Amino acid sequence: MLLESFLSFGLFFLTAIGVVILFLFLYALVTPYDDYKLIFKDNNTSAAIGFGGAILGLCIPLYSALVSSVSYSDFLIWAGIAMLIQLIFAFVMTRAKGKFSVEKLIDQGVISVGVLMAFISISIGLLNAGSMSY
Repeated sequence: MLLESFLSFGLFFLTAIGVVILFLFLYALVTPYDDYKLIFKDNNTSAAIGFGGAILGLCIPLYSALVSSVSYSDFLIWAGIAMLIQLIFAFVMTRAKGKFSVEKLIDQGVISVGVLMAFISISIGLLNAGSMSY
Protein backbone atom coordinates (compact mmCIF):
# COMPACT_ATOMS: atom_id res chain seq x y z
CA MET A 1 0.00 0.00 0.00
CA LEU A 2 2.69 2.49 1.01
CA LEU A 3 4.89 1.56 -1.94
CA GLU A 4 1.97 1.92 -4.33
CA SER A 5 1.18 5.39 -2.94
CA PHE A 6 4.82 6.43 -3.22
CA LEU A 7 5.02 5.21 -6.84
CA SER A 8 1.81 7.07 -7.67
CA PHE A 9 3.21 10.22 -6.05
CA GLY A 10 6.43 9.84 -8.05
CA LEU A 11 4.58 9.37 -11.33
CA PHE A 12 2.40 12.45 -10.85
CA PHE A 13 5.22 14.59 -9.45
CA LEU A 14 7.72 13.70 -12.18
CA THR A 15 5.09 14.23 -14.84
CA ALA A 16 4.27 17.67 -13.41
CA ILE A 17 7.99 18.54 -13.42
CA GLY A 18 8.19 17.30 -17.01
CA VAL A 19 5.26 19.55 -17.97
CA VAL A 20 7.02 22.54 -16.39
CA ILE A 21 10.26 21.72 -18.24
CA LEU A 22 8.37 21.39 -21.53
CA PHE A 23 6.67 24.70 -20.77
CA LEU A 24 10.06 26.38 -20.20
CA PHE A 25 11.10 25.27 -23.68
CA LEU A 26 7.81 26.14 -25.43
CA TYR A 27 7.41 29.52 -23.71
CA ALA A 28 10.80 30.57 -25.08
CA LEU A 29 9.62 29.57 -28.57
CA VAL A 30 6.30 31.41 -28.26
CA THR A 31 7.73 34.75 -27.15
CA PRO A 32 9.34 36.84 -29.90
CA TYR A 33 12.33 37.72 -27.73
CA ASP A 34 15.06 35.46 -26.36
CA ASP A 35 13.97 34.97 -22.75
CA TYR A 36 17.06 33.06 -21.71
CA LYS A 37 19.47 35.57 -23.25
CA LEU A 38 17.62 38.47 -21.64
CA ILE A 39 17.59 36.78 -18.24
CA PHE A 40 20.95 35.01 -18.05
CA LYS A 41 23.15 37.16 -20.27
CA ASP A 42 21.61 40.64 -20.21
CA ASN A 43 20.44 40.49 -16.56
CA ASN A 44 17.01 41.76 -17.64
CA THR A 45 14.84 41.88 -14.51
CA SER A 46 11.70 42.61 -16.50
CA ALA A 47 12.08 39.41 -18.55
CA ALA A 48 12.82 37.39 -15.41
CA ILE A 49 9.74 38.69 -13.59
CA GLY A 50 7.49 38.06 -16.61
CA PHE A 51 8.90 34.57 -17.14
CA GLY A 52 8.63 33.76 -13.44
CA GLY A 53 5.00 34.85 -13.46
CA ALA A 54 4.36 32.62 -16.46
CA ILE A 55 5.84 29.64 -14.63
CA LEU A 56 3.70 30.35 -11.56
CA GLY A 57 0.71 30.90 -13.87
CA LEU A 58 1.23 27.36 -15.14
CA CYS A 59 1.91 25.76 -11.75
CA ILE A 60 -1.33 27.02 -10.20
CA PRO A 61 -3.59 25.12 -12.63
CA LEU A 62 -1.16 22.18 -12.56
CA TYR A 63 -1.78 22.00 -8.83
CA SER A 64 -5.51 22.12 -9.46
CA ALA A 65 -5.20 19.34 -12.03
CA LEU A 66 -3.17 17.25 -9.58
CA VAL A 67 -5.75 17.49 -6.81
CA SER A 68 -8.85 17.28 -9.03
CA SER A 69 -7.91 14.59 -11.53
CA VAL A 70 -9.51 11.20 -11.19
CA SER A 71 -6.74 9.38 -13.05
CA TYR A 72 -3.30 9.83 -14.54
CA SER A 73 -4.70 10.32 -18.05
CA ASP A 74 -7.16 12.89 -16.70
CA PHE A 75 -4.22 14.76 -15.16
CA LEU A 76 -2.30 14.65 -18.45
CA ILE A 77 -5.22 16.16 -20.34
CA TRP A 78 -5.72 18.99 -17.84
CA ALA A 79 -1.97 19.64 -17.61
CA GLY A 80 -1.87 19.97 -21.40
CA ILE A 81 -4.81 22.37 -21.35
CA ALA A 82 -3.17 24.45 -18.60
CA MET A 83 0.03 24.70 -20.59
CA LEU A 84 -1.78 25.52 -23.83
CA ILE A 85 -3.75 28.35 -22.22
CA GLN A 86 -0.60 29.94 -20.77
CA LEU A 87 1.22 29.63 -24.11
CA ILE A 88 -1.68 31.18 -26.03
CA PHE A 89 -1.79 34.03 -23.52
CA ALA A 90 1.96 34.64 -23.89
CA PHE A 91 1.72 34.54 -27.68
CA VAL A 92 -1.13 37.04 -27.80
CA MET A 93 0.32 39.44 -25.21
CA THR A 94 3.78 39.58 -26.74
CA ARG A 95 2.42 40.39 -30.20
CA ALA A 96 0.86 43.74 -29.25
CA LYS A 97 2.33 46.67 -31.15
CA GLY A 98 2.71 50.39 -30.63
CA LYS A 99 2.79 51.82 -27.12
CA PHE A 100 1.65 48.42 -25.75
CA SER A 101 4.50 46.50 -27.37
CA VAL A 102 5.44 44.01 -24.68
CA GLU A 103 8.23 42.69 -26.90
CA LYS A 104 9.90 46.10 -27.18
CA LEU A 105 9.36 47.07 -23.54
CA ILE A 106 10.57 43.74 -22.10
CA ASP A 107 13.59 43.93 -24.37
CA GLN A 108 14.27 47.44 -22.98
CA GLY A 109 14.01 46.10 -19.44
CA VAL A 110 10.92 48.07 -18.41
CA ILE A 111 10.23 46.41 -15.06
CA SER A 112 6.63 47.57 -14.80
CA VAL A 113 5.80 45.65 -17.98
CA GLY A 114 7.46 42.50 -16.60
CA VAL A 115 5.46 42.86 -13.40
CA LEU A 116 2.24 43.37 -15.37
CA MET A 117 2.98 40.29 -17.50
CA ALA A 118 3.66 38.27 -14.36
CA PHE A 119 0.44 39.33 -12.65
CA ILE A 120 -1.66 38.75 -15.75
CA SER A 121 -0.06 35.30 -16.20
CA ILE A 122 -0.80 34.44 -12.58
CA SER A 123 -4.38 35.72 -12.96
CA ILE A 124 -4.88 33.60 -16.08
CA GLY A 125 -3.49 30.64 -14.12
CA LEU A 126 -5.92 31.23 -11.25
CA LEU A 127 -8.89 31.47 -13.62
CA ASN A 128 -7.64 28.37 -15.40
CA ALA A 129 -7.32 26.48 -12.10
CA GLY A 130 -10.75 27.60 -10.93
CA SER A 131 -12.27 26.46 -14.19
CA MET A 132 -10.80 22.99 -13.62
CA SER A 133 -12.55 22.51 -10.28
CA TYR A 134 -15.41 20.55 -11.76
